[in-house]
Amino acid sequence: MSDTVVPLASSASSPAPAAIRHDWTLAEIQTIHDMPLLDLVHRAGSVHRAHNDPADIQRAALLSIKTGGCPEDCAYCPQSAHHKGANLPRERLMPVEAVLKEAAAAKANGAHRFCMGAAWRKPKDGPDFDAVLEMVRGVRGLGMEACVTLGMLTQSQAQRLAEAGLTSYNHNLDTGPEFYGDIISTRTYDDRLQTLEHVRQAGIGVCCGGIVGMGERVRDRAEMLLVLANHAPHPESVPINALVAVEGTPLEDRPPIDPLDLVRMCATARIVMPKARVRLSAGRKSLTREAQILCFLAGANSIFYGERLLTTANNEADADAELLRDIGVPVPEVTLAAAE
Repeated sequence: MSDTVVPLASSASSPAPAAIRHDWTLAEIQTIHDMPLLDLVHRAGSVHRAHNDPADIQRAALLSIKTGGCPEDCAYCPQSAHHKGANLPRERLMPVEAVLKEAAAAKANGAHRFCMGAAWRKPKDGPDFDAVLEMVRGVRGLGMEACVTLGMLTQSQAQRLAEAGLTSYNHNLDTGPEFYGDIISTRTYDDRLQTLEHVRQAGIGVCCGGIVGMGERVRDRAEMLLVLANHAPHPESVPINALVAVEGTPLEDRPPIDPLDLVRMCATARIVMPKARVRLSAGRKSLTREAQILCFLAGANSIFYGERLLTTANNEADADAELLRDIGVPVPEVTLAAAE
Protein backbone atom coordinates (compact mmCIF):
# COMPACT_ATOMS: atom_id res chain seq x y z
CA MET A 1 0.00 0.00 0.00
CA SER A 2 1.33 3.44 -0.89
CA ASP A 3 2.12 5.95 1.88
CA THR A 4 1.32 8.87 -0.42
CA VAL A 5 -1.12 11.32 1.12
CA VAL A 6 -4.08 11.98 -1.16
CA PRO A 7 -5.06 15.68 -1.03
CA LEU A 8 -8.53 16.56 0.15
CA ALA A 9 -11.06 16.85 -2.65
CA SER A 10 -11.62 20.28 -4.10
CA SER A 11 -14.98 21.97 -3.61
CA ALA A 12 -15.27 22.25 -7.41
CA SER A 13 -17.45 19.12 -7.59
CA SER A 14 -19.58 20.05 -4.58
CA PRO A 15 -23.29 20.84 -4.86
CA ALA A 16 -24.39 24.36 -5.65
CA PRO A 17 -24.21 26.55 -2.54
CA ALA A 18 -27.41 27.58 -0.80
CA ALA A 19 -28.27 31.24 -0.41
CA ILE A 20 -26.57 33.14 2.41
CA ARG A 21 -29.20 34.04 5.01
CA HIS A 22 -29.39 36.75 7.66
CA ASP A 23 -32.90 35.98 8.88
CA TRP A 24 -32.41 32.89 11.04
CA THR A 25 -34.72 32.22 13.98
CA LEU A 26 -33.69 30.85 17.34
CA ALA A 27 -35.93 27.82 16.84
CA GLU A 28 -34.22 27.02 13.52
CA ILE A 29 -30.74 27.23 15.01
CA GLN A 30 -31.65 25.09 18.02
CA THR A 31 -33.23 22.50 15.73
CA ILE A 32 -30.06 22.36 13.63
CA HIS A 33 -27.83 22.11 16.71
CA ASP A 34 -29.91 19.21 18.10
CA MET A 35 -30.02 17.12 14.91
CA PRO A 36 -28.75 13.53 15.13
CA LEU A 37 -24.99 14.00 15.14
CA LEU A 38 -24.19 12.08 11.95
CA ASP A 39 -26.90 13.95 10.06
CA LEU A 40 -25.64 17.25 11.45
CA VAL A 41 -22.03 16.60 10.46
CA HIS A 42 -23.12 15.47 6.99
CA ARG A 43 -25.24 18.59 6.44
CA ALA A 44 -22.51 20.89 7.73
CA GLY A 45 -19.88 19.15 5.63
CA SER A 46 -22.01 19.56 2.52
CA VAL A 47 -22.50 23.27 3.22
CA HIS A 48 -18.78 23.64 3.89
CA ARG A 49 -17.75 22.02 0.61
CA ALA A 50 -20.29 24.06 -1.33
CA HIS A 51 -18.77 27.34 -0.09
CA ASN A 52 -15.14 26.54 0.80
CA ASP A 53 -12.14 24.46 -0.19
CA PRO A 54 -11.97 21.71 2.48
CA ALA A 55 -8.17 21.59 2.13
CA ASP A 56 -7.91 25.26 3.12
CA ILE A 57 -7.37 25.07 6.88
CA GLN A 58 -5.87 28.33 8.06
CA ARG A 59 -3.26 28.38 10.82
CA ALA A 60 -3.28 31.43 13.08
CA ALA A 61 -0.71 32.22 15.77
CA LEU A 62 -1.79 34.14 18.88
CA LEU A 63 0.53 36.18 21.10
CA SER A 64 -0.25 38.04 24.33
CA ILE A 65 1.43 41.39 23.77
CA LYS A 66 0.28 42.87 27.11
CA THR A 67 -0.62 40.43 29.87
CA GLY A 68 -2.65 40.65 33.08
CA GLY A 69 -4.14 43.45 35.12
CA CYS A 70 -7.30 43.76 33.03
CA PRO A 71 -10.07 45.73 34.81
CA GLU A 72 -12.81 43.55 33.29
CA ASP A 73 -14.24 40.75 35.47
CA CYS A 74 -14.77 38.02 32.83
CA ALA A 75 -15.32 34.90 34.94
CA TYR A 76 -13.25 32.65 32.67
CA CYS A 77 -10.18 34.87 32.32
CA PRO A 78 -7.02 34.62 34.47
CA GLN A 79 -5.92 38.03 33.14
CA SER A 80 -8.65 39.80 35.10
CA ALA A 81 -7.37 41.95 37.96
CA HIS A 82 -10.45 40.77 39.90
CA HIS A 83 -9.19 37.17 40.08
CA LYS A 84 -6.22 37.42 42.43
CA GLY A 85 -6.10 33.66 42.91
CA ALA A 86 -4.99 33.14 39.32
CA ASN A 87 -1.58 34.56 40.29
CA LEU A 88 -0.86 35.77 36.78
CA PRO A 89 2.02 38.25 36.64
CA ARG A 90 1.31 41.60 35.00
CA GLU A 91 3.47 42.41 32.00
CA ARG A 92 3.78 45.67 30.12
CA LEU A 93 3.24 45.97 26.37
CA MET A 94 5.93 44.06 24.53
CA PRO A 95 8.42 46.00 22.37
CA VAL A 96 7.50 46.15 18.70
CA GLU A 97 10.71 44.41 17.65
CA ALA A 98 10.03 41.44 19.96
CA VAL A 99 6.50 41.04 18.63
CA LEU A 100 7.64 41.11 15.00
CA LYS A 101 10.31 38.51 15.78
CA GLU A 102 7.57 36.23 17.10
CA ALA A 103 5.48 36.93 14.01
CA ALA A 104 8.36 36.01 11.70
CA ALA A 105 8.87 32.74 13.59
CA ALA A 106 5.14 31.97 13.35
CA LYS A 107 5.24 32.53 9.60
CA ALA A 108 8.26 30.25 9.25
CA ASN A 109 6.32 27.54 11.10
CA GLY A 110 3.37 27.78 8.70
CA ALA A 111 1.03 30.36 10.26
CA HIS A 112 -0.98 32.48 7.84
CA ARG A 113 -2.37 34.94 10.38
CA PHE A 114 -0.73 36.58 13.39
CA CYS A 115 -3.05 37.61 16.20
CA MET A 116 -2.05 39.96 19.03
CA GLY A 117 -3.97 40.30 22.28
CA ALA A 118 -3.65 43.03 24.91
CA ALA A 119 -5.39 42.76 28.28
CA TRP A 120 -7.11 46.15 28.15
CA ARG A 121 -10.70 47.17 28.77
CA LYS A 122 -10.14 49.66 25.97
CA PRO A 123 -6.93 51.07 24.53
CA LYS A 124 -5.90 54.64 25.25
CA ASP A 125 -4.68 56.87 22.47
CA GLY A 126 -1.00 57.50 22.93
CA PRO A 127 2.36 55.67 22.76
CA ASP A 128 0.98 52.17 23.44
CA PHE A 129 -1.71 52.42 20.79
CA ASP A 130 0.83 53.87 18.36
CA ALA A 131 3.06 50.86 19.08
CA VAL A 132 0.20 48.49 18.27
CA LEU A 133 -0.29 50.28 14.95
CA GLU A 134 3.40 49.75 14.23
CA MET A 135 3.04 46.05 15.08
CA VAL A 136 0.13 45.75 12.65
CA ARG A 137 2.13 47.42 9.88
CA GLY A 138 5.08 45.13 10.61
CA VAL A 139 3.00 41.94 10.51
CA ARG A 140 1.41 43.00 7.24
CA GLY A 141 4.87 43.74 5.90
CA LEU A 142 5.76 40.09 6.54
CA GLY A 143 2.96 39.07 4.18
CA MET A 144 0.70 37.77 6.96
CA GLU A 145 -2.84 38.61 7.94
CA ALA A 146 -2.90 40.72 11.12
CA CYS A 147 -5.53 40.50 13.86
CA VAL A 148 -5.67 42.26 17.22
CA THR A 149 -7.92 42.09 20.26
CA LEU A 150 -7.64 45.17 22.47
CA GLY A 151 -11.05 45.48 24.10
CA MET A 152 -13.57 48.17 23.22
CA LEU A 153 -12.72 50.58 20.41
CA THR A 154 -13.82 54.04 19.44
CA GLN A 155 -14.66 54.70 15.81
CA SER A 156 -11.48 56.76 15.35
CA GLN A 157 -9.32 53.97 16.78
CA ALA A 158 -10.92 51.45 14.45
CA GLN A 159 -10.22 53.76 11.53
CA ARG A 160 -6.55 54.13 12.52
CA LEU A 161 -6.21 50.35 12.74
CA ALA A 162 -7.75 50.05 9.29
CA GLU A 163 -5.30 52.60 7.90
CA ALA A 164 -2.42 50.57 9.40
CA GLY A 165 -3.62 47.58 7.37
CA LEU A 166 -5.36 45.50 10.05
CA THR A 167 -7.01 42.44 8.52
CA SER A 168 -9.35 41.53 11.35
CA TYR A 169 -10.42 42.61 14.83
CA ASN A 170 -11.32 40.01 17.44
CA HIS A 171 -14.07 40.90 19.91
CA ASN A 172 -15.98 37.85 21.10
CA LEU A 173 -19.56 37.91 22.35
CA ASP A 174 -18.62 34.95 24.58
CA THR A 175 -22.20 33.67 24.97
CA GLY A 176 -25.82 34.56 24.35
CA PRO A 177 -27.31 37.80 25.70
CA GLU A 178 -29.41 36.08 28.40
CA PHE A 179 -26.46 34.28 30.04
CA TYR A 180 -23.94 37.06 29.46
CA GLY A 181 -24.58 38.80 32.79
CA ASP A 182 -23.66 35.61 34.67
CA ILE A 183 -20.16 35.79 33.18
CA ILE A 184 -19.32 39.51 32.87
CA SER A 185 -20.58 42.60 34.70
CA THR A 186 -18.04 45.26 33.71
CA ARG A 187 -19.26 45.78 30.16
CA THR A 188 -22.60 45.19 28.50
CA TYR A 189 -23.59 43.11 25.51
CA ASP A 190 -24.42 46.34 23.70
CA ASP A 191 -20.88 47.59 24.41
CA ARG A 192 -19.55 44.60 22.53
CA LEU A 193 -21.95 45.06 19.64
CA GLN A 194 -20.99 48.73 19.37
CA THR A 195 -17.31 47.85 19.02
CA LEU A 196 -18.19 45.33 16.31
CA GLU A 197 -20.09 48.08 14.50
CA HIS A 198 -17.10 50.43 14.71
CA VAL A 199 -14.87 47.70 13.28
CA ARG A 200 -17.27 46.98 10.44
CA GLN A 201 -17.69 50.66 9.59
CA ALA A 202 -13.90 51.02 9.37
CA GLY A 203 -13.77 48.23 6.79
CA ILE A 204 -11.92 45.76 9.02
CA GLY A 205 -12.86 42.08 9.05
CA VAL A 206 -14.80 40.92 12.11
CA CYS A 207 -13.57 37.98 14.23
CA CYS A 208 -16.29 37.14 16.76
CA GLY A 209 -17.36 33.94 18.47
CA GLY A 210 -17.77 32.53 21.94
CA ILE A 211 -17.03 29.97 24.61
CA VAL A 212 -18.88 26.78 25.48
CA GLY A 213 -18.69 24.99 28.81
CA MET A 214 -19.25 27.95 31.16
CA GLY A 215 -22.54 26.59 32.51
CA GLU A 216 -24.71 27.95 29.71
CA ARG A 217 -27.70 26.18 28.18
CA VAL A 218 -27.89 25.00 24.58
CA ARG A 219 -30.35 27.87 24.13
CA ASP A 220 -27.62 30.33 25.13
CA ARG A 221 -25.25 28.85 22.57
CA ALA A 222 -27.93 29.11 19.91
CA GLU A 223 -28.69 32.72 20.90
CA MET A 224 -25.04 33.66 20.41
CA LEU A 225 -25.00 32.07 16.95
CA LEU A 226 -28.29 33.80 16.17
CA VAL A 227 -26.77 37.23 16.87
CA LEU A 228 -23.77 36.46 14.68
CA ALA A 229 -25.68 34.76 11.86
CA ASN A 230 -28.12 37.64 11.50
CA HIS A 231 -25.37 40.22 11.11
CA ALA A 232 -25.03 41.33 7.50
CA PRO A 233 -22.42 40.55 6.44
CA HIS A 234 -21.54 37.60 8.66
CA PRO A 235 -18.31 37.78 10.66
CA GLU A 236 -15.41 36.69 8.49
CA SER A 237 -14.11 34.62 11.41
CA VAL A 238 -16.02 32.78 14.15
CA PRO A 239 -13.87 31.29 16.95
CA ILE A 240 -15.45 28.37 18.79
CA ASN A 241 -13.74 28.04 22.17
CA ALA A 242 -14.12 25.43 24.90
CA LEU A 243 -13.66 26.75 28.41
CA VAL A 244 -10.19 26.18 29.83
CA ALA A 245 -10.96 26.18 33.55
CA VAL A 246 -8.08 28.08 35.16
CA GLU A 247 -7.36 27.84 38.88
CA GLY A 248 -8.18 31.07 40.68
CA THR A 249 -11.01 32.10 38.37
CA PRO A 250 -14.72 31.81 39.25
CA LEU A 251 -15.10 28.99 36.71
CA GLU A 252 -12.15 26.94 37.95
CA ASP A 253 -14.39 24.01 38.97
CA ARG A 254 -16.34 23.73 35.74
CA PRO A 255 -16.06 20.19 34.30
CA PRO A 256 -14.63 19.72 30.79
CA ILE A 257 -17.23 19.72 28.05
CA ASP A 258 -17.98 16.70 25.90
CA PRO A 259 -15.89 17.07 22.70
CA LEU A 260 -19.04 16.38 20.70
CA ASP A 261 -20.43 19.69 22.02
CA LEU A 262 -17.63 21.41 20.10
CA VAL A 263 -18.44 19.35 17.01
CA ARG A 264 -22.08 20.46 17.24
CA MET A 265 -21.11 24.12 17.64
CA CYS A 266 -18.68 24.01 14.70
CA ALA A 267 -21.29 22.30 12.54
CA THR A 268 -24.10 24.69 13.47
CA ALA A 269 -21.89 27.74 12.93
CA ARG A 270 -20.92 26.39 9.52
CA ILE A 271 -24.53 25.85 8.43
CA VAL A 272 -25.77 29.30 9.47
CA MET A 273 -22.59 31.16 8.39
CA PRO A 274 -21.42 29.19 5.34
CA LYS A 275 -18.44 31.31 4.31
CA ALA A 276 -17.00 32.27 7.71
CA ARG A 277 -13.71 30.91 9.00
CA VAL A 278 -14.92 28.64 11.79
CA ARG A 279 -11.94 28.64 14.14
CA LEU A 280 -11.43 25.66 16.42
CA SER A 281 -9.85 27.65 19.21
CA ALA A 282 -9.23 27.38 22.97
CA GLY A 283 -9.73 23.97 24.55
CA ARG A 284 -8.47 22.08 21.50
CA LYS A 285 -5.60 20.66 23.54
CA SER A 286 -8.06 18.35 25.31
CA LEU A 287 -9.33 16.89 22.01
CA THR A 288 -8.05 13.69 20.46
CA ARG A 289 -6.85 13.72 16.86
CA GLU A 290 -10.08 12.00 15.88
CA ALA A 291 -12.26 14.62 17.60
CA GLN A 292 -10.37 17.41 15.82
CA ILE A 293 -10.82 15.68 12.48
CA LEU A 294 -14.55 15.36 13.19
CA CYS A 295 -14.64 19.13 13.76
CA PHE A 296 -12.93 19.63 10.38
CA LEU A 297 -15.52 17.37 8.76
CA ALA A 298 -18.19 19.51 10.41
CA GLY A 299 -16.81 22.66 8.80
CA ALA A 300 -14.07 24.01 11.07
CA ASN A 301 -11.37 25.45 8.81
CA SER A 302 -8.92 27.21 11.07
CA ILE A 303 -6.86 26.41 14.15
CA PHE A 304 -4.59 28.38 16.42
CA TYR A 305 -1.07 27.18 15.80
CA GLY A 306 1.57 27.31 18.53
CA GLU A 307 2.07 26.18 22.12
CA ARG A 308 0.32 29.15 23.81
CA LEU A 309 -3.07 30.85 23.44
CA LEU A 310 -2.49 34.09 25.32
CA THR A 311 -1.94 32.56 28.78
CA THR A 312 -3.20 28.97 28.38
CA ALA A 313 -1.58 25.95 26.80
CA ASN A 314 -2.29 24.91 23.22
CA ASN A 315 -1.35 21.90 21.12
CA GLU A 316 2.32 21.50 20.24
CA ALA A 317 3.13 22.82 16.79
CA ASP A 318 4.81 19.63 15.58
CA ALA A 319 1.77 17.55 16.60
CA ASP A 320 -0.50 19.93 14.72
CA ALA A 321 1.75 19.80 11.67
CA GLU A 322 1.66 15.99 11.74
CA LEU A 323 -2.14 15.97 12.07
CA LEU A 324 -2.60 18.35 9.16
CA ARG A 325 -0.20 16.41 6.95
CA ASP A 326 -1.99 13.17 7.81
CA ILE A 327 -5.28 14.57 6.50
CA GLY A 328 -3.66 15.96 3.37
CA VAL A 329 -2.92 19.59 4.28
CA PRO A 330 0.71 20.49 3.49
CA VAL A 331 2.61 22.47 6.15
CA PRO A 332 6.31 23.32 6.44
CA GLU A 333 8.61 21.64 8.93
CA VAL A 334 8.39 23.25 12.36
CA THR A 335 11.38 25.36 13.35
CA LEU A 336 12.37 26.88 16.69
CA ALA A 337 10.08 29.58 18.03
CA ALA A 338 11.46 33.09 18.33
CA ALA A 339 11.50 32.90 22.11
CA GLU A 340 13.84 29.92 21.95
